[in-house]
Amino acid sequence: MRSRRNSMNIIRLWLSIFTLIITGNALKAQEKEEMWRLDFDEALEKAEKENKSILLSFAGSDWCKPCIMLTREVFETDEFKEYASNNLVMVLADFPRLKKNKLSDEQISKNDLLASKFNNDGSFPLVALLSPQGKKVAELGYLQGGPTVYIKKLQTLIKGS
Repeated sequence: MRSRRNSMNIIRLWLSIFTLIITGNALKAQEKEEMWRLDFDEALEKAEKENKSILLSFAGSDWCKPCIMLTREVFETDEFKEYASNNLVMVLADFPRLKKNKLSDEQISKNDLLASKFNNDGSFPLVALLSPQGKKVAELGYLQGGPTVYIKKLQTLIKGS
């Protein structure tokens, strides 16, 4: 009887752990979706309403090494996420090359339109900092030093605009 009860407790424990893992992964995916916007017009509306600058990131998420480094070393850190949630509206214009990461034709068109307006040279990574009204204030790319350096640079650029 006792071993049966212990087995049931172990099963319950494993089910609880499994549930926590699944829930945590779902929350991380939701957080990423909420941080980055794919529709510039929606981002512009939000930026104007909340008087926040727009950070428009042009990335090659599956082929551009500096883009991947910028994402991992800066954008995915808790320090940057906190800063961004309070100060920025984030827009991602991704240009993946692998078939498995192919975007919809509609999203490709939207990203191409953004590139023609804000990234004529086709630079990657390129981060365009825009005013709440959508006017380009500055451009930057990958910077060494992690989120602290990046945040300080953004603060300087926003103050100067």
